[in-house]
Amino acid sequence: MLISKKKKAFASHHSLLCAATKVVGNIYFSGDFYLEGTLKGNIYTEEGKPAKLIVTETGLVEGEIHASNAIINGHVRGTIYSSKHLELAAKAVVEGSIHYQSIEMVKGAQLIGQMYSTVKAQASSREPQVEFIKAGNPDLVNS
Repeated sequence: MLISKKKKAFASHHSLLCAATKVVGNIYFSGDFYLEGTLKGNIYTEEGKPAKLIVTETGLVEGEIHASNAIINGHVRGTIYSSKHLELAAKAVVEGSIHYQSIEMVKGAQLIGQMYSTVKAQASSREPQVEFIKAGNPDLVNS
């Protein structure tokens, strides 16, 4: 019985790109993917499979992110497409647009770009949901 519990614990797919690693190219994954290093390329989740991207405080992505669920606590230079839930944690810095269905932003997260809701009721909106926010000072909002 103990063996079957161990098998279940490791049955999920977990991947880690450690802080000392730099990758140039695209990444395709399912399961949980922890990015602590640097990626110059795009990230894609496998369609129809459970997947969650976690960009840690030391993580840097220079490219697009296409993920159903994502937690960003590092630096992203590019567009984020989240089909389910996106969390911008306290140390997140995003330079680019984000497209989301559900979003959570923690105090301290920075967005230098635009936010677009992909919820069908709001899809007909002609303007972004939030305008540009200057880095480091969320009180300065442009019209």
